[in-house]
Amino acid sequence: MNDMADRVVPHEIAGALDAVRLRIDAACERAARAPREVRLVVVTKEVPPERVREAIDAGATDLGENRAQELVAKMTELEELEPQPRWHFIGTLQRNKVRDVAGRVALIHSVDSIALGRAVAARAAASNSAQDVLLEVNVSGELSKHGLTPGATAEALQVLSSETALTIKGLMTIAPIGSKAVARAAFQVLRELRDELRTTLSGATLDELSMGMTSDFEEAIEEGATIVRIGTAIFGRRKR
Repeated sequence: MNDMADRVVPHEIAGALDAVRLRIDAACERAARAPREVRLVVVTKEVPPERVREAIDAGATDLGENRAQELVAKMTELEELEPQPRWHFIGTLQRNKVRDVAGRVALIHSVDSIALGRAVAARAAASNSAQDVLLEVNVSGELSKHGLTPGATAEALQVLSSETALTIKGLMTIAPIGSKAVARAAFQVLRELRDELRTTLSGATLDELSMGMTSDFEEAIEEGATIVRIGTAIFGRRKR
C-alpha cells in the first residue's frame, strides 16, 4: 500500500468533511428529514492509512472499502485505534474473498446473488458471528453493473432470510453515470422497490437504503437514502 499516496491528489480533509456534512444537512432539510437519519460512509479506496487517520480525527466513524485485500490491510494498519471505526465493504465481493470480509465488517453492501449471500452466511456462522448485509440491486439494467434485477430481489430476500447468520438490513444501488435527473430516477426505483417488498413480504423491515456517492448524494438523500458513500468529495480525486 506504499504507492497509494501517489494516487491521491492532496486535499484538506477536515474542511472537506465538514462541507460534506453541511450538504447532507441541507439535503435533509429540503426533504424534511433529520440529519441523524443519514449515515455518512467515508470511502477510503486507494487512500493511504495516514490520510484515513486524518478523516477519523476529523470525526469520520464509518469507513468503506471496495476491495477485500485493501480492507484487511487497512484494518490491520489501524487496529490500535480506540474506538475502532465501523468498517463497511461496499465493492463487488468475490466468492474467494468472502472469508476475508464476512464476520469482520459492520455491513456488507454488495450481496448481489443468492449464492453470495449463502457463502457470506456460511462464513459468518463458521466464525461464530452474524453478518449484516444489504442486497445490491441493479435498478438501471446496465450490463456493466452488478446486482440483482428488481424482479429477482424478492426471491433473494425470501431465500436468504432463512440464513440464521445473515441479517438483511436493506438495499443498495449505484446510479447510472449521467444527469442528476437520471440518478434521482434510479434512487426512486430503489425506494419504491423497498416499499413494495415491505408490503408484500411479511417481516421485511429493510430500514437501510445505501445509495448516493459524491456526484449524486444530495438527490439520494432527498429520495430516502439512509446511507451515502462518499470518497472523492472528502479526499479529492484519485490520480489516474
